Amino acid sequence: MLINARLPLPRKVLLRLRSILLVVMLTVLALPLGGLYFFRIYENELVQQTELELISQAAVLAATFRQTVRDQANGHDYGYVLFTGDLGKAYLSPAREVSPESQDYQPVTPRVDLIAPIELPRPEARPSIHATDTLAQNVGERMKRIMQDMQQTTLSGVRLLDMNGTVIAGREEVGLSLAHIAEVKQALKGQYASTIRQRVSDEPPPPLYSISRGTNIRVFAAFPVIEAGRLQGVIYLSRTPTNIIKHLYEVKETVALATLSLLVLAVLLVLFVSSTISRPIRELLRQTERVRNGEQREIAPLQHPVTQEMAQLSDSFVGMSHALAERSDYLRRFATHVSHEFKTPLTSMQGALELLRDHLDSMTVERSGHFINNLLADTQRLKLLVNRLLELARADALEPSKQTSTLTEMLKAVQNRYQERGLALQIPQGLPECRLAIAPDALESIFSNLFDNSVQHGATSTALTAQVRPQVLEVHVQDNGEGISPANRDKIFTPFFTTKRSNGGTGLGLEIIASLLKAYGGSIRLGESAVGAAFVLELPLDKT
Repeated sequence: MLINARLPLPRKVLLRLRSILLVVMLTVLALPLGGLYFFRIYENELVQQTELELISQAAVLAATFRQTVRDQANGHDYGYVLFTGDLGKAYLSPAREVSPESQDYQPVTPRVDLIAPIELPRPEARPSIHATDTLAQNVGERMKRIMQDMQQTTLSGVRLLDMNGTVIAGREEVGLSLAHIAEVKQALKGQYASTIRQRVSDEPPPPLYSISRGTNIRVFAAFPVIEAGRLQGVIYLSRTPTNIIKHLYEVKETVALATLSLLVLAVLLVLFVSSTISRPIRELLRQTERVRNGEQREIAPLQHPVTQEMAQLSDSFVGMSHALAERSDYLRRFATHVSHEFKTPLTSMQGALELLRDHLDSMTVERSGHFINNLLADTQRLKLLVNRLLELARADALEPSKQTSTLTEMLKAVQNRYQERGLALQIPQGLPECRLAIAPDALESIFSNLFDNSVQHGATSTALTAQVRPQVLEVHVQDNGEGISPANRDKIFTPFFTTKRSNGGTGLGLEIIASLLKAYGGSIRLGESAVGAAFVLELPLDKT
C-alpha cells in the first residue's frame, strides 16, 4: 500500500516555545525586581535631595557667618577689614591653605548613598576643652535668631561650631564640643563631609514603613566656613529625608498610573502566552473534534502556529490525519475488492453445489465430474487468495530488520528456479556488489513476485541493469512478455487488478512488492518500454 506523505507547508521563521516562556518568566521576574530597583533609586534620590538642600542652607549660613565675623572683627556692620586687633588674631586659627584660583568656584555635590552602610546614631556632645572666645560668642548670638527663623521653614537641625568644634549657636548643646564626631572632624580640616546616621525616634514607625530603608535615618552635613584659606567655623546641619511612603502618597496619581501600566503589561503577557500556546492548541482540539464527529475528513495545518513546536505539532497531526485517512480509504477499497474476489468463486461454488444436490441422480458422470472440477478450481483459487492476503498482511505489518543482502547473491539463488519455469534471467557481469539495507528473504520475495508476474504474462527472458544513486541502488527490470496496455498502466498497482485471473493471477503481487519496499524505505514504479513490461526499483543502500 502506497501512502503519499504530505509535505509540510513552508513557514516563516518561528520562535521556540521555550524561548517565549523564558522571555515571559524573565519579564514577570523583572517586574518586581524592576519595581524594587526603582524604589531604591527613588529613595536614594530623596536622600541626596535632602543633602543638596542641606548644602544650600549651609552655603547661605556660611556666607552669613563670614560676613558676621567681618562685621564683628571690624567693629561695625559695614566695610571689610580682615581680623585686625587682638580679638581678630585670637580667632585666626589656620585650617587649610586654599589656592587663589580655587577660591572662585567651589561646588559641593551630594555624597551620601543608601547603598553605603548606615552609621550609628550621632554621639552625644562632650564638654569642650577649648574656651570660646568673645568674637565666636558674638557671632553665635547674632546668628541665633537667623537660625531659628530658618528652622521654622526648613525643619533642619542647625548648629554653629567655632574653629575648635565647640557649639556657639543652636537650641541645645551650646558650649559643648562636637569635635569628636567623624564628619565634624573632617570639616575642621577644611573639607566638606556628610553621612547617614540611624535616627532614634520616640514613636514606633507604622509597619508599612519597614519596606523603606530611608524611614529611620537622618542626613548630617558638616560645612566648613573658610575665609582667605583659614577656618572660621563649621555649619553642622541635619535633617530626616522625606519618607518615600509619604511621598508616594503625595504623588498617588503617578503611582496609580504606574500600577495601571504594570497591570496592562501583565494582561499583554497573558494574551501573548495565550496566542502562542493556548490558541493553536484549541484550534487543533477543534479540528480533532470535527474529524471525530465526521464533520471534517482531515486536519488542516495551522495558519499561525507562532512557535516552532506548535508548527511541528501541527505538521505531525496533519501527517497522522492524512495517513489515517488514506489507510481508511485503503481498507475500504481493500474490503470491497476482497468481498468481490471472494464472492465470485463462492457464488460459482454455491451454484455448482445446488445443481449437484438437485440433479446428481440424473447427471451423467462426465457432467458431475465437470462440476466437481469447477468446485476444486474455485477452492484452489480461494486458497491462493487467502495465502496472498496473508502474505500482503505480513508485508504491511513488516518490521524492518538490520540484516543486509546483495542483489547478485539473491539473483544467483533464484536463477535456476526460474530457468526451469522457462524464464531466463540476464544478469550483467558488472552488476554492483554493494550491500543493501534489506533482509535477504524480503529481497527474494520482492524479485520473486516480480518474476512470477513476468511468467504469468508470457515472458521468456528478463534483463536486469543497476546503477548506484545517492543512498539507493536503482534497478531496472525489463521482460519480453505481453507488456502493459496504455489503458491499464494506471491500474496495475491497484489491489486485485489482474488480466490473468484465469491463469491464477490474484492482482496482489505488485502490492506485496510495494509494501515490502516501503517498509525498508524503497520504492517501485512503472518504467517506459516498447516491448514487454519495465519496472524501476529503488533499493536502500546499507550505510554502515
